[in-house]
Amino acid sequence: MSELLFIFIISLIANLFSAFSGGGAGLIQLPVLIFLGLPFSIALATHKVASVALGLGATLRHLKNDSLQKKTAFLMLFSGIPGVVIGATIILHIPDTVAKLSLGILTASLGIYSILKPSLGQQLNIKNQTFSGFLTGGIVLFCIGLLNGSLTSGTGLFATIWLIRWFGFDYQTAVAYTLVMVGLFWNGAGAITLGIIGNIHWQWLIPLLLGSLIGGYFGAHLSIKKGNKWIKHGFETITIIIGLKLISSYFYIF
Repeated sequence: MSELLFIFIISLIANLFSAFSGGGAGLIQLPVLIFLGLPFSIALATHKVASVALGLGATLRHLKNDSLQKKTAFLMLFSGIPGVVIGATIILHIPDTVAKLSLGILTASLGIYSILKPSLGQQLNIKNQTFSGFLTGGIVLFCIGLLNGSLTSGTGLFATIWLIRWFGFDYQTAVAYTLVMVGLFWNGAGAITLGIIGNIHWQWLIPLLLGSLIGGYFGAHLSIKKGNKWIKHGFETITIIIGLKLISSYFYIF
């Protein structure tokens, strides 16, 4: 019981911060599952299934605000899910140490970039709504989907910053799309794929799902209430921490 309670608390904290800043639950949740004794592939599959509840909890909160437009939602759905499935299929067959180092550098760079751009994501300024704009946006979302299906840690943050830079969303709007489309649908596709080709540690799923669901709902609630300035600071903090964590894990292995 103490082990299950510990897993629930970790899941709650990880998904609360993730739902507030637009990604990063894997920073805490995935390493903890590995630390508790799960092999990487099983921990990854278990984490991916549990992360669907984050998307569900956030979706329940964001639906109250009706803040998602169908065309952008469908773009993320049909561009990202194929990438997620491909990424989840190949990750169990390749070493991921160098990829994690690269991802760590890129993730930390997102936070530094945001810090250097004080006005980034503070105002809603919709752009690139043409066919070519959606095509370019979809190609990049497909690539982010590949990362989401394979490496998981913090890749929702890439979707958040891309929606801000390319489509002109503010942080609050971008986080809403990330939590619903990435958290629920992308992670759902990854969970199904990993569940079919990998193994899931079912005994820990209940506390993980409860923590993800509750954390997702209240994290989304905080992001709505606090606004763009607080979300921006949260995004910057999470990206830099995740980046440093991934970079340090590479050097620790070698």
